[in-house]
Amino acid sequence: MALLAFHSGERPTGPHHVGRVEHVDHTTETVRELTRLLFDQDGEGERVHAPWRRLIAEDTFRHRPGLTPEQRAAQSYTWLRLVNDTLEDPESLATDVALLTALHEWAAIVEGGGGLTTVASIHYNLFLGSLLDHDDDPVRDLTEFTALRRIGTFLCTELDHGNDAPALETTARLDPATGGFVLHTPHPGAAKFMPNTSTLGGPKSAVVAARLLIDGRDHGIFLFLTPLTDGDGPLPHITVTPLPLRPNAPVDHCLTSFDQLPLPRQALLQGEHGRLGPDDALSSNLGNRRKRFLASIARVTAGKLCMSAAAVGASRAALAIAVRYGDHRQVSGTRPGQRIPINTHRTHHGRLLQAVADAYAMTFLHRSLTAEWIRHSAEDRTRLERLIALAKAWITWQARTIALEARERCGAQGLLPANHLAGFPEYIEGTITAEGDNLLITTKAAAELLHHPPTPPAADPGPPHLTNPYFLRNLLVHTEHAFHAQAHNALRNGPAHDPQARWNTASAPALQRAHTHTALLAADALLAALDHTAHRPTRQLLTELTTLHLLTQLTPHTGILLADGHIAPHHIHQLTATVDALTDSLQPRLTTLTEAFDHPPQYLDALPLISAR
Repeated sequence: MALLAFHSGERPTGPHHVGRVEHVDHTTETVRELTRLLFDQDGEGERVHAPWRRLIAEDTFRHRPGLTPEQRAAQSYTWLRLVNDTLEDPESLATDVALLTALHEWAAIVEGGGGLTTVASIHYNLFLGSLLDHDDDPVRDLTEFTALRRIGTFLCTELDHGNDAPALETTARLDPATGGFVLHTPHPGAAKFMPNTSTLGGPKSAVVAARLLIDGRDHGIFLFLTPLTDGDGPLPHITVTPLPLRPNAPVDHCLTSFDQLPLPRQALLQGEHGRLGPDDALSSNLGNRRKRFLASIARVTAGKLCMSAAAVGASRAALAIAVRYGDHRQVSGTRPGQRIPINTHRTHHGRLLQAVADAYAMTFLHRSLTAEWIRHSAEDRTRLERLIALAKAWITWQARTIALEARERCGAQGLLPANHLAGFPEYIEGTITAEGDNLLITTKAAAELLHHPPTPPAADPGPPHLTNPYFLRNLLVHTEHAFHAQAHNALRNGPAHDPQARWNTASAPALQRAHTHTALLAADALLAALDHTAHRPTRQLLTELTTLHLLTQLTPHTGILLADGHIAPHHIHQLTATVDALTDSLQPRLTTLTEAFDHPPQYLDALPLISAR
């Protein structure tokens, strides 16, 4: 089956048997152009990505066999200091979301990089970022944190309260006698759960989320800057209990409790959401405690972008390793004595190609939302927070699937720690939970989306062919409309006077609508990338990759599309053959697509499954 070959700026308008992409020798130019689109579309690649790419190329980031989990956890802090040494102004990393998320993309791919990305994300985003976001007067001196004389951590969730963080029970009582506060953990279930609060890596301070009590009145949750440890261990009134170390994401997670810990008045992080006056009266421009809490922990949105970035980076690295392995791993051919690369087999390269298409979609989606977040206005904040939450769930879930697929494609070699592949899924599991469990944040966003009608379909998406990505994009729009209607019908017809039961009946189609809405954002990001290149071979290659990605997204929904008249029976019959033809056309470019991920040679060449060839 022949495939469309589009010119720059064109949409498909003619018959769908236009001709296969010609695989002439444009490889070097195509790799260069794909790399530009992935990392330098906005001209910021040298500033944003190059420092971290150079950093992980250094020998210290190569595999070191025989380290204990404790040594790997300590290594995360050694690497954190190397990150800090690359920065002229460490505060700028906390406020530069593009640079910060790029750090996560590159740091996550080295063995044990899950530990580095975790401690870096906590220190720069959640800790330093929170301090910088609050306009305390006088301005705090952050030198001990920017010089890493003290490492910052963030204590929000508790043993009994994770996703229901507004119900936190740690208290910070205003002490009229001193004008300061008394930080207290009222029972074991209120212990702060998971933050890295041990002495590993050096003395630590924390931003602690606690319920502000003034004269017995609960004013909601605020943040308090709290020293935790020195070189000898926890400070008085503080108990730190280490939790088991995860081998592939080694971080010194702990349970942390406070026993009537006195804090000075300046420990309270203040801003427009809440200020404590000289008369001990609290003023706020937000009308309720929940809004004040969300304003206090606003850095979790940037944190979601960071978690997505780490998952995107790990996915691209896993695929680059698996494709390189498949190019060199020889297996028996069809003729006696013949040896062929395992990537020759459709059953092998077909799965990798679909994963590569998804990785491109994930990358471009992350780029587009990061750019929007950087320039967002207050009026657009709620919408973007919802989209970033949806994207974090969609990206990290897909990253888990990709990492497992890449590991499996490398067989027993993929199980060896030195080849990194076995560690990626475990670290990605952490991103699925960090900054809000995926299912919870998707459910919340799905409920909010029901108040917003889906995007109208395009009036003229071009010919209704399965090789037309604009037609396929329109089918994704129709799918979203169908799930939106199902969810609304379920809400209208659900049990009366029982909101929980009504939502239960609507939740399945609402979640499907949210997933489809996110897939549509990714499709739009892929299609936008097409408009940013004038290099015809790259445009042709990306068009086919986009088409393959869209077909895999749409395949589970062909029944509803057929029932609603958006596709015809012949589309169903052509689907498998179209995917097969796309896979056949893209297979010679599989290596080109992953070489564009631009991993340092020092990184890939050090992997035994590659270097042993």
